[in-house]
Amino acid sequence: MSLLRTADLDAAVDAILSRAGEHVVCATPLGLGKPVPLLNALYARVKAHAGLRLSVITALSLELPRAAGALERRFLEPYVRRAFAGVPELDFMRDLRAGALPANVSLSEFYFRPGAMLGLPAAQQSYISSNYTQVARDMRARGVNTVLVMVAERAGRYSLSSNPDLTLDVVKAMRADGAPCVVAGLVNRNLPFMLHDAEVGADYFDVLLDAPRLEHPLFEVPNPAAEAVDHAIAIHAAALVKDGGTLQLGIGSLGDAVAHWVRTRHADPASFSAALRALNVERYGALLEREGGRGPFAEGLFASSEMFSWGLMSLYRAGVLRRRANGADGPVLQAAFFLGPGELYRALRELPEDERRLFEITSVRRINDLYGEESLARRQRRSARFINICMKMTLFGAAVSDGLEDGRVVSGVGGQFNFVAMAHELEGARSILLLRATHEGESNIVFNYGHQTIPRHLRDIVITQYGIADLRGRTDAEVAAALIAIADRRFQDRLAARAKAAGKLPRDWRVPEHAAGNTEERLAGRLAPLAGRGLLPLFPLGSDFDADEQRLVAALLWLKKNFSIAGMLGARPRPQDLPALARMGLAEARGLRERLLRRVVALGLRRTG
Repeated sequence: MSLLRTADLDAAVDAILSRAGEHVVCATPLGLGKPVPLLNALYARVKAHAGLRLSVITALSLELPRAAGALERRFLEPYVRRAFAGVPELDFMRDLRAGALPANVSLSEFYFRPGAMLGLPAAQQSYISSNYTQVARDMRARGVNTVLVMVAERAGRYSLSSNPDLTLDVVKAMRADGAPCVVAGLVNRNLPFMLHDAEVGADYFDVLLDAPRLEHPLFEVPNPAAEAVDHAIAIHAAALVKDGGTLQLGIGSLGDAVAHWVRTRHADPASFSAALRALNVERYGALLEREGGRGPFAEGLFASSEMFSWGLMSLYRAGVLRRRANGADGPVLQAAFFLGPGELYRALRELPEDERRLFEITSVRRINDLYGEESLARRQRRSARFINICMKMTLFGAAVSDGLEDGRVVSGVGGQFNFVAMAHELEGARSILLLRATHEGESNIVFNYGHQTIPRHLRDIVITQYGIADLRGRTDAEVAAALIAIADRRFQDRLAARAKAAGKLPRDWRVPEHAAGNTEERLAGRLAPLAGRGLLPLFPLGSDFDADEQRLVAALLWLKKNFSIAGMLGARPRPQDLPALARMGLAEARGLRERLLRRVVALGLRRTG
């Protein structure tokens, strides 16, 4: 099949349809790597012709942030106009949300933006539950015949850039099978040009669409806010990372907080020691000596992580990520894809060539699995710490990370199962699952649950804001006792009673004295000196928000948890709050509704300082 190079969008769609046939089964990357203008043009063509069919199989379809209420809208809309100017949206996602996806088009995803699809039955019904490493297999089983990807270009060379993750595996397998396969690339020179496995020749593609008018700004994911609870969890986790070891790190506010505290441990060990003392982490002294550390990273870390995040780049810049995997010529980081704030993309674009080689973006199977090059992977991933986030933990060690009890999917399995299993396969490795002890007044440590992501026999280390539970090799009674000891005090006795009724705890077991203080109030007291020293930043890895916007984020987070009519009615704006109120369009209030909103925001600003 000859390569078609074109600058004409319609010509590219014509070529795809002529080569794939009337039913295009399209694999397109998760996150950043989707060629949105090409996907939209293909979707529009199929939508207009009932005789054509389009099945899209993907994950993490990025959408511009949308507000859920009046205050959120006032905050978000100016930010979205500024941060996402020129970023195209996926037309099929807009139609999916409007219930207007045509009958000849289907969309299946194996990973959702967390929580984004809970209220969308069409998305829930078409969800594919797969380990990330097995998605390429499942795509082929569903008849994939087309791969559409956004690519970088430099002096006639091409790179899969942000998303070699599945592209490499799907294309290789289909071509090896002799199956119909159309590989179409849309050039966008705003993408960083990544080397190693990400670099491919022009002959990798069947269709190359290179039109400057279609190049657009990259979708930026702003750094999330980290609350005090996130910092408390992260301080514990950072103490379990072993110098000279390997790091895999989950995403979101908890992942960012861990990166911040690993960096703090290295660059400011005195502040890290103060944080350990404040939370009494020293009571885990033997575990920390055996599995982690308290001081700087003399040898440094190697990162092998599914997603190359801004947190990992921050650790590289701080001198923490510097252990080269294969000796003097190896990378300091391997990942399957990258996604993050604009600062990450800028940093990658501006890397000198020799430094660029330190970052290897490759197939997800090479990151999330040991098989195929097991002896090399075992040498590289010594003393690995696989740090991930879960939503709930059952009392006997099963983790819930991707879905609700009624079957609705919050996000997806992704690579978490692979990483947890790998921790049990690698010498000296540990799986560390991070868990907020409560959510909306309910315990996240539960007796049992109707859905599990990680089975109980893969239990290892679990961390909440109240401490560390080391579960590996423990009996069921020991596991239950350890998890109750890091649960919120309001729920400990209830959990213990259920375990005793089931015969899983001795009748005379009691909550340990140190764990009886697991309350939000006592934790806030322990954290107050750290907050007073500025050690608990709301945006630990920085933010694109300006100073007023950062104040507003803190205020809106507080209001979400603490809003009261009585407080609102008593809150009048202070002079120092006027710039933030102006940013919300509330400098002057017109009418009763705006006066109330003005007081609500003023209350949040007052309470968050």
